Formats: sequence, structure tokens, C-alpha cells
Amino acid sequence: MVIKWGAGKECQSGDRPLKRAVAYVRMSTDHQKYSTDNQSAEILSYAERRGFEIIRTYADEGKSGLRVNDRSAFQQLLADIDSGNIDFEAILVYDVSRWGRFQDINEAAYYELLCKRAGITIHFCAEQFENDGTIGSSIIKVVKHGMAGEYSRELSVKVFAGQCRLISLGYRQGGPPGFGLRRMLVDERGEQKGVLDRGEHKSIATDRVVLVHGPGEEVSIVREIYRQFVKEQRSERQIADWLNGKGISSDLGRPWTRGTVHQILINDKYAGHNVWGRTSFKLKARHVRNDPSSWIRRDQAFSAIVSQQLFDRARLIIEQRSKRLSDEELLAFLSDIFAKNGYLSGLIIDEFEYGPSSSAYQTRFGSLLRAYSLVGYVPDHDYRYLEINRALRRMHPSIVKNVIKGVEAVGGTAIQNLENDMLLINEEITASVIIARCKLTRGGSRRWKIRLDESLRPDLTICVRMDEDNMNAQDYYILPRMTLAEGVLRLADHNGLSFDAFRYESLDAFFALAKRAPFRKVA
Repeated sequence: MVIKWGAGKECQSGDRPLKRAVAYVRMSTDHQKYSTDNQSAEILSYAERRGFEIIRTYADEGKSGLRVNDRSAFQQLLADIDSGNIDFEAILVYDVSRWGRFQDINEAAYYELLCKRAGITIHFCAEQFENDGTIGSSIIKVVKHGMAGEYSRELSVKVFAGQCRLISLGYRQGGPPGFGLRRMLVDERGEQKGVLDRGEHKSIATDRVVLVHGPGEEVSIVREIYRQFVKEQRSERQIADWLNGKGISSDLGRPWTRGTVHQILINDKYAGHNVWGRTSFKLKARHVRNDPSSWIRRDQAFSAIVSQQLFDRARLIIEQRSKRLSDEELLAFLSDIFAKNGYLSGLIIDEFEYGPSSSAYQTRFGSLLRAYSLVGYVPDHDYRYLEINRALRRMHPSIVKNVIKGVEAVGGTAIQNLENDMLLINEEITASVIIARCKLTRGGSRRWKIRLDESLRPDLTICVRMDEDNMNAQDYYILPRMTLAEGVLRLADHNGLSFDAFRYESLDAFFALAKRAPFRKVA
């Protein structure tokens, strides 16, 4: 949004003419500390003190500072500068964070350089430094840009950890409820406050959302879909035709398709389970499809529409019907879909008439990515991390076995719980082993994400950090329970004394803790 101000003020005799400038203001949400009105007031005060005349304001309201793609006013400002048809010599911004919270500080510098080359200076009105290009101000500005980006990263981590916690408690985190279900608003005591319609959201921070049964006729239709599919052996297409013939619309008010019926038959929420994190879009970088091992789920979170037995039978039918096809026949179907559409996705595969589902390709070939490669399709995004995660899962049992051997070698005992791989050391201390995949950022820095199972709460967590190639262990963190306040930890090469004090080059320190010693020697 661009706001034009009134005609310029006339200077009094003897006064220097006012310098023409534009203002840029931005806020992410309506509840943000820095509202555009507050920013404009500070900028106007700065302009009066410094001899600027604000001729118009570029305003991005409700826009994130992570990217410029969604900031139409910022894009318009850059376009005006690029065109060369400019009638101002300065841009007034409240502070560095309003210019952007870019994850790469070079991006912030790039846009400022574009302005500088056009002869336009940028003034950060509420900052304690002058943006005059001196060494001192340049250093402070770089630090400020880094802090602005780090704020978003830290907020993303905290929000994600909070979402994981709420999912584990059975609360819904975004997304439409689906046919036959509704979103119920509950207060902090769990008492129902009312059903949320499409487009409505909670307005009180302590309120939560759970899934409940929708109208009785919709619930009956969902159960009828499962009955026809399981007991009458009707296909998704036949069921969709039956629904459309009855004049029944989907939850989005659209005709039924093979894919929409298929999604009802495979979605865990109809069996009462709360599953979240199938995809992610962190820091607005890119959408990724997460490995099932990283999904967050809470079983029996709400009342099921269909029984677990009926849900499992439907899932089994979907899996078994593809087992009758050879690998060559499956790939022939996939090649045909690719030829007709020009690209592939799970949804497109599920809509393909009389063909196997996307889950069938995942089961047969290990992943959709591998199936895509076999028919010559290369997605735009890099999904190699899925293969790495699978390799690390295969590695996990051998690492646990080595830990057990190491404890026994020093005279201790280690008993493995086969249900959750928890280790009981010397019949006193519980420990779990986690492998952290190494990920390189765009800047070449290494990062590791540790996802903890909060339901286990072991006394010690042994985190194995992999090297850049994710082939060998680089080092180990032996973390006591008291240090693990959040369900997800993110580590870099250097993490401060609070975490790096628990880092070891090998597990010898852990084995030393498990070593038995005679009472006389200890005394």
C-alpha cells in the first residue's frame, strides 16, 4: 500500500529547502508491538528534526519480513527505484527489523545497495546509530540485521516446540477439519465454547481447538464410505460416483473425486488419531514433505468416527491391491501419469483412475522420490534427506548395541526395552540414544536437529551428531534430563557452554559413568 502525503511545505525565508523522502513501514500481525501508526509517528518526528519532507509512505501491513515475495509495497518501492523515475532522495524506516528479517544478512545489504546505487540513502529512524557508512555504524548494522534474522529463527523454534506439545495433548493445529468433522473451541479447562465455522479462528490465547463429530448425516456418510469400500469392495471412483449421484458435496462444497474419497480412507483422524507435521514450511523457505518418522501424533485424541479395526482393513485393502502388480507394472502406471501431467505428486497419483495409490509406491520402492527417479522425473525440491533419514534409522540398532557392549565391557549392565529402545543402565539409570542428521545451510554452516520423545523422559539422552556426509558419528552429547526443557533442540558447531559442556569426542565418558567400583575403593 502506498500512501501519498499532501503538497510539500513552503520554507520560510532563509530556511534550507526540505529534502524529499518516502517512508517505509511494515508489521507482521495486527497484534505486533510496532504498529504502522507508531512507526509513522516516529518517522515523522525524525523527518522534522532532520529536515525531510515525507511525500508518501509505502506500507506493508500484516506481512512477514522473511521474504520480499509477499511484500507488495516493498516490491513497489524497489520497482520505482529501478525505473529511475524517482522524486525522492531518502527512505525513512523505523528500524532494521522493519527493513526485513532476512535469514541471510547479505539479502538485506543487497536491497540497500540497490537504493544506494540510485543515489538514495536509507535512514533507520529509531536506531542508535547513523547509517552513514562508517566502520562503526556498518558493524552495528550487520549485527542488527543478524539479530533481526535470529529473532525469527528463535521464534520459529519456540513456536514449533509449542505446536508439538499441543499436538501431544490432543489439540488441533491448523487445517480444515474434513468431511464429517468440525473444529470445537475449548477453554483452558477443556470446556466447549462452540464450533468454529470455516475461516473462523480462536481469539483468546488460552483457548484451544479439538476435533468433534460433525452433523449426523455427514458422520453416517463417512461410515458408509468405509462400509462400501471394505465390505462391498467398491472402488474409490465408484463411491465418488455414488456420492455425486446422491447430490452430496464434499466438505469444500465440490463434487467428489477418486482422490477425495481416497483421502478419507487413509486419514488417521477418522480413527480418532491426531497427526501433524506431514509437511512443513519453516521460515517461509520452502514446503517440504517430512519423513513419517518425524510426524507428531497422539492416538485416541478425540472420538473416532470409524473403528480402528475398520480403518486398518481399509488401509490393508489399499496396500494389498498394489502387491498384485509387479514393479514394472507399477512403474508403467507412473510413467503414464507423468506423460499425461508433465509432473508428479502424491495427489496426482491418487487421482489417477484405476491406478495404485501414492502410498503403494512409497511401500514398494521405499519412497516416492525413488519411484520418481525410476521413471525419469526429478522434482524441483531436493528430498535426499528422506533417504538419509532412512539410512540413519537402519544405523540406530547397531549404535544401541555398541552402547550396550561398551557398558558391559566396563562391568556394568544395560537392558534394552524392545518397545521403545530405552536402556536401563545398572538397574538405576535410564538412557535413550538419538541420531542427529547433519544439514548444511545455504551459507555452508552445519546444523543438527534433535527431536526428543517427551513421553520417555530418560535420565540421560545420548545424542549422536553425524558428520557432513551423514556416514559417521562426529561427536556425542550426553544430556541429562534437567537440560532438556523443550521437545526439539537445534545445535550448531558452537552452542555455548550450557550445551557444549556435555559434548564428547567418544562415548568413553559415558562408559566411565557406568563402570562399577568396589565399595572399599570408592570409600
